[in-house]
Amino acid sequence: MYIMSDKGVAIVLMIISLWCLGSWPALFNVLERRGRVPMHTYMDYTIATYCVAVGFALTLGEIGGSSANYPNFTTQLFQNNGPSVAFAMLGGLVLCLGNISMQYSLAFVGISLTEVVSASVAVVVGTSVNYFLDHRMNRAIILFPGVACFLVAVVLGSFCHASNAADIALKLNSKPIVPYRSEDAEEAIMNSDNAKLLGKRRFTEGVAQTEEGRGSCSRFPIGGEEWGSETTELAMGSAEFLHNLEDQRAIKIKGRSVGFGLGIALFTGACYALFSPLFNLATNDQFHLLKPDVPHLVVYTTFFYFSTSFFICAMLLNILLLYYPLVGLPKSSLHAYLRDWEGRYPAVLAGLICGFGNSFQFMGGQAAGYAAADAVQALPLVGTLWGILLFGEYHKSSRRTYMLLSAMLIMFAVAVTLLIASSSQRG
Repeated sequence: MYIMSDKGVAIVLMIISLWCLGSWPALFNVLERRGRVPMHTYMDYTIATYCVAVGFALTLGEIGGSSANYPNFTTQLFQNNGPSVAFAMLGGLVLCLGNISMQYSLAFVGISLTEVVSASVAVVVGTSVNYFLDHRMNRAIILFPGVACFLVAVVLGSFCHASNAADIALKLNSKPIVPYRSEDAEEAIMNSDNAKLLGKRRFTEGVAQTEEGRGSCSRFPIGGEEWGSETTELAMGSAEFLHNLEDQRAIKIKGRSVGFGLGIALFTGACYALFSPLFNLATNDQFHLLKPDVPHLVVYTTFFYFSTSFFICAMLLNILLLYYPLVGLPKSSLHAYLRDWEGRYPAVLAGLICGFGNSFQFMGGQAAGYAAADAVQALPLVGTLWGILLFGEYHKSSRRTYMLLSAMLIMFAVAVTLLIASSSQRG
C-alpha cells in the first residue's frame, strides 16, 4: 500500500483538490441550464465518482506489501473494524445529501453564492471540529485567523449577491421583453455567448415527454421552425439573456424566493461541514472504538466504504426523484435515464473530477491534518471564476458589485493561504 506522509506533497494535493472540487459544479450548472433532468446528471456523476474510489483502492491501496499497522485494502475488508466502517459510511451519506441539495441551490442562487455560503459554513464548522479531533496538530495561531477570513468572505459574498440581485432586477425591469419564437430570435440565441458555450445546441432544447408520460432529455423545436439566416447578438447578462435562460433551464426559478435558495445552500454547507470530520473519525479512531489488535482503516479503505455509502444513497434517492420530482421538474423513469445520452459525458467528467478531488483531500488531510485540508472548501475561488466565464454571472453589473466581488475573492485567497500554512506533519 502506498503511504503518503510528506507534508509538501500533501499541500500540492490540497491545491489540486481545491481546483477539482471547485470545478465539477460548473459542469452540473451547464447541464441544468441546457435543460437536462438533474437526476440523470447526478446518477451519471455518482457512477463515475464510485469508479474513482474503487480504482484508488485497487491500485494505491494494494501497491507494495501489507503490514500489521498498514494492511492492504483487500486485507482490511475482512477485519473487525465495524465502528470505523460505520463512520465512513455515515460520511458518505452526509456528502450525498449535500451534493443533491447543492444542484438545486445552483439553480436558485447561482454557482458563486452557492459555493460562498456552503464552503464558508463547511470551513467554519468542519475545520474547528477537525482541529480538535486531530489533537490540535495544526497551528491554531495561523488556522483560526484563516477561519475568520472565511467568515468575512461570506459576509462580503452576501452583500455582493444582494447588489448583483438588484442589478439584475434593474435590467429585467428596464424594458419589456418580446418572447422569442421567430426565426430571427432563434438565430440570435444560437449566436449568443451562452449558446456558443453549449456547442451551439438549439435554444429550444428541453425536456420532452416519453410515450409513458415521463420526462427524458431530448430536443424539440418550437413551431417546427428552421434556423434563419440573419443574426442578432444576445449579450450575456442582458435582460433578454436572463429571460430566455429561464425558458430553457430544467429548474424554473422565476418567482421563487432567493431565501429558499439560500436555505438550501446553508443545508449544503452543513452537510459539507460534517463529512470530513466523519472521515477523520473513521480513519483515526479518536474515540477508541476499535479493539486494540485491530488496525485503523487506511485512507483508501475508508474512501471505499465512504463512496459505497454515497453510491447507494445517491442511486436510491435519485431513482425515487425520477418518479416523484421536486421543484416542478418533470417526471422521468429509469428507461428514460438509460436512453438519455445528451450531456452524459460532461456528467461523467464531473464525477471523475470530484472523485479525484475527494481522494486528494483525504490523502492530504491524513498527512498534514484534516483541518488544513478543509482549505479545499474555498470553492468560490474556482467556482466564481467559472460562474463569470461560463454563465455570465456578474456580467454588466454595477461598480459596487464588482468591488464587493473583488474583496470577497481576496479574503478567500487569504483564508486558503492561512489554512494551508497551518499544516503540520502527522506523527
